[in-house]
Amino acid sequence: MESIVIAIGGSVIFSDEINESYFLKLNNLLQSLTNKYKIYLVVGGGKKARKFIDKGRKQSLSEEELDQIGINITRENAEVLSDKLENSNVIIPKSTDEAKSLQGKIIVMGGTTPGHSTDMVGAELAQKTNASKFIVATNVDGVYDKDPNKFSDAKKYDEIKINKLIKQQGTDWKTAGKNTVIDGPALAIIQKAKIPTFVLNGKNLEELKKAITNQQFNGTIIKI
Repeated sequence: MESIVIAIGGSVIFSDEINESYFLKLNNLLQSLTNKYKIYLVVGGGKKARKFIDKGRKQSLSEEELDQIGINITRENAEVLSDKLENSNVIIPKSTDEAKSLQGKIIVMGGTTPGHSTDMVGAELAQKTNASKFIVATNVDGVYDKDPNKFSDAKKYDEIKINKLIKQQGTDWKTAGKNTVIDGPALAIIQKAKIPTFVLNGKNLEELKKAITNQQFNGTIIKI
């Protein structure tokens, strides 16, 4: 069975309150695909994680400690998402090896260790499971030349080469809670493992379905 990995941002599935309608539609979409795909979902921390990381930073916690705060929140988010999905795991794995070993049609997990975001967890999981594609479902509809939430003249790339993206963003992770479309450590894995990677707005489930099923979608293809 073909495997796919979706890194879904905490800000996509958790805003100020839980959107039951979104969970229902997401569940229906994923269930419709499980005959063909084994689906791994890696859940981010979103606004809640950034809020608590900011508080911890004001208390002079180390970046490693701040990362751990974020990881804990991603796992809490993963537990909530898992509860909303049929045919998913109950126990949230703490490593990509553990996630890979789990049986089932849908596997949900959060963060693993300090030093990166859940983007890297998703990329690592895609590499280990030989996933046919890695989808980054974020709160913007692709990769832009600058933050579209801050700049009205930001331009979206329909395609961008991984080398160019790495040149722009680097491959390191120095700041816990850093808000980027894809983190640097994830880009390094994508480049090395040559993982087909797609970036789209995870709130638009029709575009997510198109990307999964190899249709033209509104987003960005990262070219290896």
